[in-house]
Amino acid sequence: MSKTYLFAGASSAIAKQTAALLKEQGHYVIGLSTKVDKGSGYNEWHPVEKYDFQSFPALANPLDGLVYFPGTINLKPFARISAAEFNNDLQINALGAVAFVQAYLNNLKKSTAASVVFISSVAATTGMPFHASIAMAKGALEGLTKALAAELAPQIRVNCIAPSLVNTPLGEKFINTPEKNEQIKQRNPLRKVGLPLDVGNGISFLLSEQSGWVSGQILAIDGGMGTLKN
Repeated sequence: MSKTYLFAGASSAIAKQTAALLKEQGHYVIGLSTKVDKGSGYNEWHPVEKYDFQSFPALANPLDGLVYFPGTINLKPFARISAAEFNNDLQINALGAVAFVQAYLNNLKKSTAASVVFISSVAATTGMPFHASIAMAKGALEGLTKALAAELAPQIRVNCIAPSLVNTPLGEKFINTPEKNEQIKQRNPLRKVGLPLDVGNGISFLLSEQSGWVSGQILAIDGGMGTLKN
């Protein structure tokens, strides 16, 4: 049965990969993005100025799922992170997700089995130097995941994926030389830098009825980085 899904941050590499997977399965995928993009790979496309309250376009469609992709990788020593940077990371990673779900909650309630998926980071639960801002923001997102899952059950499921570094434009500066790429691989228990498809497969699962008894979970797709001693 075809379902309708809405992506925020639809220009991201992981979002595009996930959209391709879902379209192959016969689903209808709507993209929202702040970036200039023709929406290739989506059934429908809407530009937005920012991921914030009162900024999302109204949609009449019942929605079977939402996925919030916007994120940041702002790595600095704690003492050098400004208040503006802390606030920006929190806004993009967590408060934007709040605004997104609030904007389309009534659309989700029109579905008989809706699912919401957020994207966190292994850094939210694994202490890493220079990750204070992103860890705080993604930690807030994981808390939101569990609170919303409890509040919206049983009609709407809410889950979160926590990847380690993925080979996307956002993470490119950390793997843009053979030496950097090899260093990141060696830090990962599976000796791999993640691919958009790795995360896309997880999102597809959490949106589907195959995960119909899964809610309030943080799914680690990180090569074991968050739980295994390398």
